[in-house]
Amino acid sequence: MKFHYKKYTKLAIFLGGVSFFASCSDFLDRVPQDEIVNETYWKTQEHLEMAATGIYSRVKAKNFVDMENLAENTMWPTTNQYKDIGSGVFPVTQPTVNSEWANMYRDVRECNAFLENYQGATESEPGAKERLAGEVRVIRALAYSFLTSFYGDIPLITKTLNPDDPELFGERTAQSVVVDFLLKELDEAAAVLPQAIPSGENLGRVSRGTALALKSRIALTYGRFELAEQAAKAVMDMGVYQLYTSGNPATAYGELFTRAGKLAGGRNKETIFARLHLTDVIMHNLSREIQVPDQFARFVPTRSLVESYLCADGLPIDKSPLYNDASYADVFKNRDPRMTQTILVPGDKWGGRYDGRPVAQNPDPSIFQVPKFSQDGRGSVTTTGYYFKKYVEPTAVPNYNRDDNDIHHIRYAEVLLNYAEARLEQNNLTQADLDMSVNLLRDRVGMTRMDLAFLAQHNMDVREEIRRERRVELALEGHRYFDVRRWKQGELLGNDIEGVKASWFPQLSSSTYRKSEDGYLSVQWNRAFETPKNYLWPVPQTQYDRNNNLGQNPGW
Repeated sequence: MKFHYKKYTKLAIFLGGVSFFASCSDFLDRVPQDEIVNETYWKTQEHLEMAATGIYSRVKAKNFVDMENLAENTMWPTTNQYKDIGSGVFPVTQPTVNSEWANMYRDVRECNAFLENYQGATESEPGAKERLAGEVRVIRALAYSFLTSFYGDIPLITKTLNPDDPELFGERTAQSVVVDFLLKELDEAAAVLPQAIPSGENLGRVSRGTALALKSRIALTYGRFELAEQAAKAVMDMGVYQLYTSGNPATAYGELFTRAGKLAGGRNKETIFARLHLTDVIMHNLSREIQVPDQFARFVPTRSLVESYLCADGLPIDKSPLYNDASYADVFKNRDPRMTQTILVPGDKWGGRYDGRPVAQNPDPSIFQVPKFSQDGRGSVTTTGYYFKKYVEPTAVPNYNRDDNDIHHIRYAEVLLNYAEARLEQNNLTQADLDMSVNLLRDRVGMTRMDLAFLAQHNMDVREEIRRERRVELALEGHRYFDVRRWKQGELLGNDIEGVKASWFPQLSSSTYRKSEDGYLSVQWNRAFETPKNYLWPVPQTQYDRNNNLGQNPGW
């Protein structure tokens, strides 16, 4: 089944307007002949395929990566609203708070329209209708997983609504009930979806692995650890997924997030679900935003992220004799290899053009050496002193919206991390569990393996190390904010955002640059986190004004 990219818009409009046409049928003399309408649609498998493709077009794309700015791994230096929400200081009228609600319920509505109507269609291949319905159920569950994570209790709507339906003015459903519904939906979807990784014309579609991996994520989020373990293990036992590798530990991890790691290339059996992009049809701007060559870089790593990477001996920087912070370049030496495949290192190729050296000293502007802190229209500027390289396709940096890299929603790596964490939280984690989960991730890059005896010997907390592993493996993929909140470590989100050590760069001695008490560049200092208030977003003011039966979350 081929994705019909050019039909996305028309199908999305149709799905959003299904109930309008249905509710007006009493006073319309005849069915419109020049529109896709409910009365004449949903008749064939092709109709279902087109509608499902329209629903796929609603899945979060680059804005899933944008959500990294909600946490403390990175920051968007200027106006990105996720940064404002992550700071903990924002009103109930904040636009993104409302747009996430509205957009996710738009997606839910379109899924509901499909699930209300698919059974009446004829199918040209046995089981196609139920398979397509399974795909849509998973996408609906993904949308609901964002909604309940942000807002807690939410209206659980499983049908399309008309303006006079009482459900539009009902109360919210308890989060526990929503979670029960999602887990059940994902089980039912998994039962009808194919186990094999979709390929060819089906490339990028939801599979059984997608349903079970999402179930594992949701179960882990809400403390259903046994279910999380079981779902993750079911994916592992399929035997169809494996970590991507180029055969070179120095490049294998980073390459996954470039064109070489695209699902369409046929080498990637790690990505379980992604938002696919196609050259000259549907593209995004992520590579350019990360290393924009004439403005402030939109995503910049923080001191907190940089210091979270272990040294090559498996010890954190405050315990390892390998750690040296005498200079900017020294910080990157003898560290977990994922650090230098995620964060730009002096000597790396980059697309940011002129760096922090005078133009006359940039003989090859495609090679990065030192960060640039002041904007002069030439070269990529960083507010923290660090740059990302993960997710960057260098050839896409010079031009606006020319990036066709896949945006990864669910990777097999996450499933392995889910399994290890679920085992730990049930007090069942063994070395054998680590060897078939976390250590596979470390083996890919040639990092010292995690060993329970080693951790005990060096007084390293196992839970802290499992969480560290998740942070560095999934950095810049949109997960950190959700993880920190479910771990009830919201205080991390209230800390100042800091960058490089000011003494590394003479220009930072100027009073123009704010520094922390211990001498690090301070780039955002108005952050706060109030418990329990900031563990949930507020019900958006616009939605509350329409239906005050929604109530409001604590503290808002």
